[in-house]
Amino acid sequence: MGMLQKMRNVVFSWCLWGSVMVFLASCQHVNTNREDGLHALTESQLSLAEYSGWKPLDETEAEALAKRLSPKAQGLASWKDLDRAVRGSLEYASKFAPEAIAVEDPTLILTWGNVRDALERLLGLLPFLDNNPLLLAQEFYWYRLGPDPAFTGYYEPQIEASWIQTEQYSHPLYALPKDVKRGVPYYDRRAIDIDGALQGRGLELAWIKDPVDAFFLQVQGSGRLHFTDGSVKHVLYNGKNNRAYVSLGRAMKERGLLEPDNVSMRSIREYLAAHPEERDELLCLNPSYVFFRLSDAGPYGAMQKALTPFVSLAVDRKVLALGSVLVYALPYPGEVGNDKRTLQGGNGVLFGVGVAQDTGGAIKGKRVDFFAGAGPEAEYLSGHLDSPGAVFLLQKK
Repeated sequence: MGMLQKMRNVVFSWCLWGSVMVFLASCQHVNTNREDGLHALTESQLSLAEYSGWKPLDETEAEALAKRLSPKAQGLASWKDLDRAVRGSLEYASKFAPEAIAVEDPTLILTWGNVRDALERLLGLLPFLDNNPLLLAQEFYWYRLGPDPAFTGYYEPQIEASWIQTEQYSHPLYALPKDVKRGVPYYDRRAIDIDGALQGRGLELAWIKDPVDAFFLQVQGSGRLHFTDGSVKHVLYNGKNNRAYVSLGRAMKERGLLEPDNVSMRSIREYLAAHPEERDELLCLNPSYVFFRLSDAGPYGAMQKALTPFVSLAVDRKVLALGSVLVYALPYPGEVGNDKRTLQGGNGVLFGVGVAQDTGGAIKGKRVDFFAGAGPEAEYLSGHLDSPGAVFLLQKK
């Protein structure tokens, strides 16, 4: 049976392209100073995807990648632990008509039926993957996205909070105001945090100690609040002020406040702590503002399904449909305690199976945001991951 016959439910339109080498087996350690993380690999080497669009792998190439997948590298005891993420995504994808277009660009037309079929096939394979990961190469067509998307990370911050305002807990987290209109610019960060535009309206959900924590909570989109009375609540994204997002790290780098090779959440926090007189002015460089809601469960992604650390990925849905089954390869910064996911002292590559389950205001084009979970490792990874990575779309044969 020919390729087009086998892929009767998937329509791909390919541009002219030359030969592609997407996977080069190598046992030699690679040690370079180039900033793109795909050159800092151990035991294997991925060539950069410098084309634009989607290109297929043959089964041999797919098998070479599938061999490197391990559930333990993603903090999973077994591939069966993907069940919740896959079922939640399948429930979401099943809401759409099978023939409806999920993603379309010059090299790819993908229907919601294609998305659903891939999820159903993966769900059926989960009980068998621990013993035979090569099934992922045998049962799916693999397509690599080019150019390689930029990978960043996000996590669930843990923040001390109070139900009431006190001298120590003085910075509010706000609920979504009723007068926010979709797509219409609302009060910006300066108006809300400095001028007090929302004071006296009963919108305060909780109070925390540090406006910098509030700022990064908005960047992450969700977190956990540990209240002084011992209660714990998830604080979840519930809307925004429809102002353009401005990267604080990039703005500080452009002003010469941070070294170009040292832009991270940690370096930003350290600078703001050392220059408190500049804090408010710098935070207000980002006019975008996020509003929250409290919940007993979470965090949830854009499809309103629970996120899974090292599995859930935030994407631009114009590039990748929510629910897409993906394999990723990304440079892993590691170096947190006894981090068992770190490969070769932090100079390794994390191969994993992911599902597109979330979106983000700053996630545009070929960029992927990696959900790292909660805790010190997650915070470190989210603050330091900023490199190109490889993304492969899996489609049922």
